[in-house]
Amino acid sequence: MGSILRELVETVVLTLVIFFLVRTVMQNYRIDGISMEPNFQNGQFLIINKLSYRLGEPQRGDVIVFHYPRDPSRDFIKRVIGLPGQTVEVRSGQVIIDGKPIDEPYGPAPGSYDAAPTLVPANQLFVLGDNRNNSSDSHSWGLLPMDKVIGRAIVSYWPPNAWRIISNPVAASP
Repeated sequence: MGSILRELVETVVLTLVIFFLVRTVMQNYRIDGISMEPNFQNGQFLIINKLSYRLGEPQRGDVIVFHYPRDPSRDFIKRVIGLPGQTVEVRSGQVIIDGKPIDEPYGPAPGSYDAAPTLVPANQLFVLGDNRNNSSDSHSWGLLPMDKVIGRAIVSYWPPNAWRIISNPVAASP
């Protein structure tokens, strides 16, 4: 009887250790809203890598989840557009970085607005939703402090027809 109880306790402890290790490294996230359409849909579930930016730097095109700076109890999902040291502006929906229009191979729904040139300081990001006219993002509330970033989206797992590894086509392009 003692060995069965010991094995049960060991199994429970090991399960808890594995659970907490996984939760430290990854988190699931449910998209709430239409700000990332056409690439991500309302109700879609993603896995977020929480170690991405402890081990490396964000890149333009990364899809990230973060605590909304104006209400940290809410989490948002957006795409990294501008990195520290870059000047970002939007003219008639076209994103311009350091005076040059950028290629956005992920095919966002373009915006119809302008955003004045903004220099992105250290430890901050300029983020935009893919559904530009229907997104609360850096063009409306400002820059995102890096300490608000939870992690980078790496896998879409629900619904089943949306299952895929989330790659960064900007980083993959020459």
